[in-house]
Amino acid sequence: MTSSKPGMTRIVAGESAVPKRKRAIEAALALGLVLLIAVGAVVASNLSRNSEAQAAEPTPAAELKLGYFGNVTHAPALVGVKKGFLAEALGSTKLSTETFNAGPAAIEALNAGAIDAAYIGPNPAINSFAKSQGESVRVVAGAAAGGAQLVVKPGITSAADLRGKTLATPQLGGTQDVALRAWLTRQGYKTGVDGSGDVAINPTDNAQTLKLFQDGKIDGAWLPEPWASRLVLQAGAKVLVDEKDLWDGTGTGKPGEFPTTILIVNQKFAAEHPDTVKALIKGNADSVAWLNSAPAVEKADVINAALQESAGAALPGDVLARSLANITFTLDPLAGSYPKLLQDGVDAGTTKKADINGLFDLRALNQVTGSANKISAAGLGQD
Repeated sequence: MTSSKPGMTRIVAGESAVPKRKRAIEAALALGLVLLIAVGAVVASNLSRNSEAQAAEPTPAAELKLGYFGNVTHAPALVGVKKGFLAEALGSTKLSTETFNAGPAAIEALNAGAIDAAYIGPNPAINSFAKSQGESVRVVAGAAAGGAQLVVKPGITSAADLRGKTLATPQLGGTQDVALRAWLTRQGYKTGVDGSGDVAINPTDNAQTLKLFQDGKIDGAWLPEPWASRLVLQAGAKVLVDEKDLWDGTGTGKPGEFPTTILIVNQKFAAEHPDTVKALIKGNADSVAWLNSAPAVEKADVINAALQESAGAALPGDVLARSLANITFTLDPLAGSYPKLLQDGVDAGTTKKADINGLFDLRALNQVTGSANKISAAGLGQD
């Protein structure tokens, strides 16, 4: 071992006689290399993440598959398809359509990916949202309010006359089915989803309901338009309950209005194609605006032509006129009514108690309308 006087290098066993300056340079170079590699890794990681983000960037859909019913309460869809409002708003996105008889069937198709969006009643939308814990659908706009009645045989004059009777609705768990069951519960009756109870409820296709009523095999039905009007004008039924009389405006500030038809989208589709959803909302807004401004004769002609194509038959003039008189076409989904709708489903035995916060996403709707009076989600989502 050498001495360690100033200017001398102290050497120990196993250490090479390399000057400290040289070793320091080598260490610095090594550290620089490590840093360079680290920086390169960060850059590569960022580039990878950027590429993934670009790959996942929302794009317009090549096709939008839309479901709706051949009912006058779905006139925004009927008119939107017939007059081309929806296709025009969607631009390069292809519009495909499918018609349904009632909401639960449309929800099944939506959740299975057979359709991407649907005009539907509120209760099936609530059920789907609740069962999926908020992962399935979003309400993005309103379409129609009102237009549902309980119509019965002329001899039935009050709720007390319904015990032991048989009534129909479009489908178990649908909006009119829930409305009837909840109303009967408030009258003190018990009903079972299997048709048992004080009043038998038989979910039936609307066209078949008309025939069964004409044949005297059912005593009445809670129906949307035009079917309520068809039973009244074509089969001699009378109105026992007009549903508008059951809504006092609590939660909405609009007495007599209740949501009958809303526009919903599959949540995954909405996340992947927000511009397409906004375009769909624009087409719906154009349809509603036309329905609220078109001359009565032209409106009837267009709706009947659309019904001929979607449902296989046009309506007599008096039936269509009565139907339209009972409906308000509106972009407001009346979100403030949904706590009651949910409770009605619970009372009816078709829905379980659930948290429906997040059901609404009305941001695109409010962008489309640009209204100074923003359409509210009533604290149940974004607006």
